[in-house]
Formats: sequence, structure tokens, C-alpha cells
Amino acid sequence: MIRQAHEFDVVVIGAGPAGIGVGCVLRALGLQNFVVFDKHEVGASFQRWPREMRLITPSFPSNAYGFPDLNAITADTSPGYTLETEHPTGRQYARYLRRVVKEFNVPVQTGVDVTEIRSITDGFEIMTHAGTRTAKYVIWAAGEFQYPIVDPFPGAEYCRHTATVSSWRDVAGDEFLIIGGYESGIDAATALCRLGKTVTVLDRRSISSSVTSDPSVALSPFTQARLRQADRTGRLSVLENFKVMQVQREGEEFLVIGRQRQKKQTVFRTKVPPLLATGFAGSLSLVESHFARDEGGVLQLSSDDESTITPGLFLCGPMVRHGAIIMCFIYKYRQRFAVVANAIGQRMGLDLSPLEVYRKKQMFLDDLSCCLDECAC
Repeated sequence: MIRQAHEFDVVVIGAGPAGIGVGCVLRALGLQNFVVFDKHEVGASFQRWPREMRLITPSFPSNAYGFPDLNAITADTSPGYTLETEHPTGRQYARYLRRVVKEFNVPVQTGVDVTEIRSITDGFEIMTHAGTRTAKYVIWAAGEFQYPIVDPFPGAEYCRHTATVSSWRDVAGDEFLIIGGYESGIDAATALCRLGKTVTVLDRRSISSSVTSDPSVALSPFTQARLRQADRTGRLSVLENFKVMQVQREGEEFLVIGRQRQKKQTVFRTKVPPLLATGFAGSLSLVESHFARDEGGVLQLSSDDESTITPGLFLCGPMVRHGAIIMCFIYKYRQRFAVVANAIGQRMGLDLSPLEVYRKKQMFLDDLSCCLDECAC
């Protein structure tokens, strides 16, 4: 039988660090007939970051000592070395991803908008605006940044999500209200403070009382340092445990209405549209029906990061969860690229010996029992 041009062994959806990273592993296994699709360009989410935003995990060329750069997506590259900076901007990191694509000859097709995935007898149909493609296996590696949560409460349409800002220098106003803290909210707040703006952050959680060393659920050291610096300016206020219930428009003002725990309702007034730092829904909504969730809404994956209800469909990237283990940073979820590639390689009868390099370089995490240990100090 002659293979059609649109038939692939593996289709990877998303040309960000997850999609390009797992593509490099597939290439290392000698797989030829696969492709990485992206609706936009390589590193599209990073290209759209505010210009002031930087990776919170540090990049450092430590590969020669057996410790891959925390932001590297392969065992033998280093954004810190390539970009000559410790905390790359989004545009810088996208440049690194493009260099990886070229260096490792990852087959990427951009401008391909995937609209649906259908299970068929021997794999999947991938519906795109350019036509239908087929694959034996699909790896969903699309990101989150391009899918911001813009409707968390009534009146959110009067607000602006931080993900839509190209540069904080371009945002008019001197006094800002940011709804939501954690990394994106504090990143926006500290950037605005550096520009001489006055900022109030309303966070439903408690930023300062974190009892974990896991930056997936607590502010990173990089962000904590910037927060302290902004606090010293006297222009930053953070109101913790404050739940915003709605936003209203009253003439030229915006009213942010909410309540702190066990306190009376409070109304904040601002002439600048409030900023939303309310997180991201993620692209998984496009294939939600192919994944199961438990009663608490937690995504269910096999030990190979495969859907438990759709065999052959794998997940890579920041949406990967295993119980309390959150893989939302590059240095975490990159450790699962080889796990996914190993599962596919076994079924295809490929030589898996190239994966030993990933295991040696601490990028083949198939034993999660070592995770979640707290730091001693």
C-alpha cells in the first residue's frame, strides 16, 4: 500500500517547548514520519508575552556538569548559553525554540489550525482548515497562554486580561487594580511599579503564607525578589484573601466589588480598566471529550501520560498532572517527553536505546515517587 502524504505515524499538536521538545525525542528515536502542527508560529505563546515578562526559572549553561539548563527542552542545548541571559524574555525564548527546530531538523508545519480530533479504527483523524490528516498516535502539546480566562465573574468584560498586553509601557494610566496574584499578577504589578505606577493587587489567596517550596503552587524566588523590590517603592499594595464578585461600569469609573474573608463588602474605584490575572483555560478544551476527569475535575492520565479513555492520545506540557504532582514548568514537564516517546516507540518496535541519554541527563522521569519532597531549609 502506498502511504498518502497526509498520513503520519505521529502528529504533535503545538510548536512550543512541549511540542518541539517531544519532537526532538521522536527524532532521536529515528522516527521519520511525524509532524508538529501549530496554528501560528514556533513559540507563538512566548512571542505574545508582554515585552517585560521573563521566564521565572533561571537559565544557566550547566550542561557540561551533567545538569541541563532548567529552561532547555533537550539534554544538550542551553537557552542561557545561546541567548546569553539568565531570565529570557518571551521573544528571546521563542528564538531559542526556532534554533532547536533547525538544529534537530524537527518537521514543523505552521499555520495549521487543528479544529477537531476524531478516533478511528487505526488511529486518529485530525481535522484542520487545510484538510483532514491521519495519524496512528497524537501528542497534544498545545499551550495555555493563548487561552486566557476572561470571564471569571460578572462584569469581567470591563476588564483587560494581562495576556493581551504587548508592553506595559503602552498601557495608559497611573493607578492600576490587578485582579489575581500569583506569577502573572505579580509580574504585571512589579513591571508597572518599575514604570512609576501605583498598583493594588486583589488576590483571593494568601501570597505571603506559602508553606511549600514547589514554585508550581507558590511564588518563585525570582518573583519574590521582584515583589520585595516593588514593595519598597511604596507604590504597591497587595490585599490577600479578597474575592472579587463583580465589576461594574459607572460613568468613567470602574467599580470592583468584592469581600475579604469575614469582612464587609468593599468597593474599589478606578478610572483605568481593571487588569485580569485570572489564569488560563488552556487548549485542552478543544479535545476535552477525549480525556477523563475524576470527581474533583482532575485530569486522568496513565503512567505514560496517555488518555485513559482514548488510547493513542498523549499529553505533553504544563497541563500534565499526576495526583498532587504538577508539571507546569518547563524543567518539570520536559522530564516526561521521553516517557511519552518510550510508550510510542515500544508499540512501533523502535530502538529505545537513545532514551538512555535522557535518563542519564535527568530528563526521563518515569518514577514519580521521588517527587514532592520538601526542601530541608
